[in-house]
This record gives sequence, structure tokens and C-alpha cells, in this order.
Amino acid sequence: MTPAQLSRTVLHTVRRAVEDDELCVAVPERVKVRTPPRPGCGDYATNVALLLARGARGEGDALAIAEVLRRRLVRAPGIARVDIADPGFLNITLEGTSHAQLVRAVLSQGLRHGHGDALAGVSVPLGGGDEVRAALVAHVVRGLVDATGGVVVPGDGPVVRAVPVSGRDLLTRLGPDAARWALLRPAGHDLPDLDPAHLLSQREDNALFRVQYAHARTRALMRNASQFGITPEPQPDSDSDSEPSAYGHPAETTLLALLADHPRTLEAAARHRAPDRLARHLVATADAFFRFHEACPALPSGEESSVERKPSAVHRSRLALADAAGAVLAGGLHLLGISAPEHL
Repeated sequence: MTPAQLSRTVLHTVRRAVEDDELCVAVPERVKVRTPPRPGCGDYATNVALLLARGARGEGDALAIAEVLRRRLVRAPGIARVDIADPGFLNITLEGTSHAQLVRAVLSQGLRHGHGDALAGVSVPLGGGDEVRAALVAHVVRGLVDATGGVVVPGDGPVVRAVPVSGRDLLTRLGPDAARWALLRPAGHDLPDLDPAHLLSQREDNALFRVQYAHARTRALMRNASQFGITPEPQPDSDSDSEPSAYGHPAETTLLALLADHPRTLEAAARHRAPDRLARHLVATADAFFRFHEACPALPSGEESSVERKPSAVHRSRLALADAAGAVLAGGLHLLGISAPEHL
């Protein structure tokens, strides 16, 4: 279940509660869900009960509204648990099968994960210009709008701070990947950092390097798995005491939440004409992948015994999650016009 699907589920739950006279509130046009700021608070959280309690027709406090929604949401397919946190947040935990379904969906869609019709019927105004940064941002936004089903119409913006160099100079100094990243990564009102020492270094403090290196690591995992005859296969949570549950580690669930949030990120980047939102999402995904890669080995260790080196369902599940992370990283880089190297 993606964040967009969960948002629709929560909205449908509110609407049904109103239709059944269990709530007397104004049904919102949309409901937002987000990744909780701390581990242990479910896969997603929503403040919909707080917003309903503040509405003009809202009756009762947020906790009472949250309890009504909680009782209904726990019966929805794909939702394993719903907890209420003060002052009225709903923390939602998805079923393990939903995690496996998400990984399968990403792998089936590949680089096009997140593409769709989220902006169908939406017109996004977009202007032109000769200034290098404005022209590049407009070009990338056009691709984002197309990927999410919207339509570009003549208009102003997006407004960005101009850079005091030409495109030719940037390409000469930085090369195409770093030049694009330098202009697209900062928010439009921020002045880009064009220092080659920062943008071309292969160190952790270079965000572009981290994103490209994370993708390269996913490809290396796939190559190594192929040599050992291990096939990626997402698995739902196990009921066996001898087999650990798939996707139960906080590093796994954090990475899964970012993969699930990718479609919403593409929609927001297109709607707000802000490619920097996609760039920041890719950095967060890369960092989450590295934490997952460190905490949850996708391949049996060479130092283990021959019995322990036999790949388990958990190894195959983790390998599938790494493969899905690579697809999201590559797809996002592609939309920014930046390469996703197989080796780095």
C-alpha cells in the first residue's frame, strides 16, 4: 500500500463514518499521511483527526474522532494496526504482505515507479527563459509533469535565483551530472554551490556521490547474488519462530516508507515546480539504503558456516528490497537528467 493509497483509504474511512452518522464533520478533499519522525510509531501517521476537530462542523475532541477512525481503519485490507497518540494522531502499521506487495510493485514498474496519472486534469503553468538555471528547472519540471499525467500550460516561473555563469562554463567545470545536480538540488530561492571541490569529490559529504554510489551498490549486490544463484523474492512476514520476519527491522521499514513515498514526491515536485523535492528524496533514500545495507545483510556472510551461508527467505527478501531501492534511485536520477552508474 503506497502513501497515496493509504491517504485514499483514510479519506474513504472518514466519508463512511460521516455517512453512517458516527461523525458529524466536514469531509476534507484530501488526507495527508507521512512517515513518523521516530521509529516505533508505525509505518505512517496522519493528523486528520486533529484537523476534523478544528473544522467548522467538528464535534467532540480529536481523541474521540481518532478512536472512531481507528476502529474502522483496523478493518481495512493491508492495515495491521492503528494506534492513537496525543493529541490525536493516528499511527498506522501496514501488514507485512503490504510491504512485500510494495517491493513487487516497484520491481515490476522499474524506472517508472511513481509515474502515473496523479496530476490528470491538472494544468501546471511553466515559463521559459534563457538563464541557464531557470531553463534547466523548467525542462525537468516539464518531464515531471508529463510523468505524473499533468499538462504544461504557458505561464510564469518557476522563479529561481540565477547563477552568474553560463551553461558552457558549468559543463566545463563540473561535467553534466554535477552541473545538473548543482542547479536542481537547492530550493529555487537558494543560491547553488558551484564549487567543484564539493560537487566532484567522492566523499560522504557530497550528496550526489552518495546517491549515485547507493545505486551502484544495489547493482553490485545483484551481480554478486547472480553469481551465487540467489534470486530476489520479497516475502511477507513469517509465522515461523525459526525464520525471522521479513521487513521487520527499523532500517527496512524506513527504506520501505521512502520507496512508497516516491510517487507522492514526484507529484509534489511536479505540482510545485520544484525538482529539489525529488533531489532531497533521493538523498534520503540513498542514506536509508546505506543504513539498511549495514544493518540487514542481503547476502550470507562468507565468514559464516556452510549451513548459515545458505540463503534464507529473509536474504532473498532483503535482496529484493535493495533491488527496488536501486530502481527508485535510478528512476529519480533519470528524471533529473543525471546518470545512474552501474559501477562507481
